[in-house]
Parts: sequence; C-alpha cells; structure tokens
Amino acid sequence: MVFGSALLAMLAHSALPEHHLSADSKDVVKLGIALIATMSALVLGLLIASAKSAFDTRSNQLVQSSADIIQLARALARYGPETQEARSMLERSVAATLERFWPAEGARPIAIDTKTSPIEALYDKIEALSPRSEAQRALRSQAEATTLDMGRTRLLLFEHLDTSIPVPFLVVLVFWLCIIFASFGLFAPRNGTVIAVLCVCALSVSGAIFLILELDRSFEGLLQVSSAPFRAALAQLGR
Repeated sequence: MVFGSALLAMLAHSALPEHHLSADSKDVVKLGIALIATMSALVLGLLIASAKSAFDTRSNQLVQSSADIIQLARALARYGPETQEARSMLERSVAATLERFWPAEGARPIAIDTKTSPIEALYDKIEALSPRSEAQRALRSQAEATTLDMGRTRLLLFEHLDTSIPVPFLVVLVFWLCIIFASFGLFAPRNGTVIAVLCVCALSVSGAIFLILELDRSFEGLLQVSSAPFRAALAQLGR
C-alpha cells in the first residue's frame, strides 16, 4: 500500500495542471508532510516501545513461572513420596504448556481452556497433604505459596496473550505513511532509480511495522519468546 501510493502519485503527476506543481505548491506540501512525518515517527516509536515491552513482559513471566515450577518440584520432593501424584500433575501441566505454545514441527498446538486452571487441582492436592512433622508442614506451606504465585502468573500471561497493539493505531499509521510516500511520488521524476529507492524505503518502513507485529505476537511467527526456561523446568521434573 505504501509503495503503491507513491506509484499512483507518480502517475497522477502528469494529469495535474502546471500551477499545482509550482514551487509554492511544493512548499505547502512539504510543510504538511513534515507534520505528518513527525506524527508518524512518534506513533511508530510508541508502537515499537509497546510491542517490545509486551514481549519482555511475557518473557519475564515465563522465566518466573519456570523458576516457581522448579522450586515447587523441589519442595514436593523433599516432602516425601506422598507428593508423587502432585509432582506428576505438575509435570503433565508443564508438558501441556510446552505443546500449546511451542508445538513440535508439524504438530498442531493443543487447546488450553483459560477458564480452568490445572494449578487449582494441583493446589487442592497439596492442601490435602497431612504433614507429620514441622518440616513437612513448612514444606507444604511453601508449596502452597509457590502454587498460588504460579496461578497468578498464569492468569497474567493468558490475559496478555491477545495483541496489545490497537488496530486503529496501525490503520492511522499506514494511512499517514501512504500520504507521505504519495507526496514523494507526486514531485519525483519517473525513472528506475527513483522507483527503486521508493521501493526500498517502503520495504524498510513496512519492515518496522512487521517487527512490531511479530514482537507483539510473542508465541507465534518469527520472533518468539524462548521456550528454554520451561524445557529446563521440565527436565528438572523428569529427574
């Protein structure tokens, strides 16, 4: 769309009356485009910052969750063999999360119901434990607190799975970019060099929007948050 706007403006150049292409007209167009370019730069910077912040937030939440998983597994293991079922539930939950967000090549991601949480069933299992010593009582309390933290982080993660970039922002930004490139094409000479430069510039600007959308969709596409923390946690559970 951006590059097409420049090409259409180049075609419209020959259809405009001569006085529309005068130096005074060019000056007015330059002033208006300078204002739009400034606004576009501000919005583009805002969207990049928002997308990068969302990406970093999700990455940090996954690291925090993996640390909580390892801590919970160790507390349950120290409690005793009575927690074997709870540890199995925890391992299955981590494996399901990996398959949901990072499925094997060619496999379809499994569906996870965000309204029901396996953390609640795990918490019930831990709460049902009957400690026989002060050490086991302390470990159960630690496990319950860690499980609650995991549930809170899970809710926050699922709440922010949808895009954080407002669609009107993108629509207005693309519209402004089209206007800017149309002004370039309106007064540009029609030759191969100019067209190639406009094409490269349009690709560069569109690439910035592409990166914004990729950062915002943290669990799909080219730029994904790393699954290494969760895989490390699953490896710890399998020991």
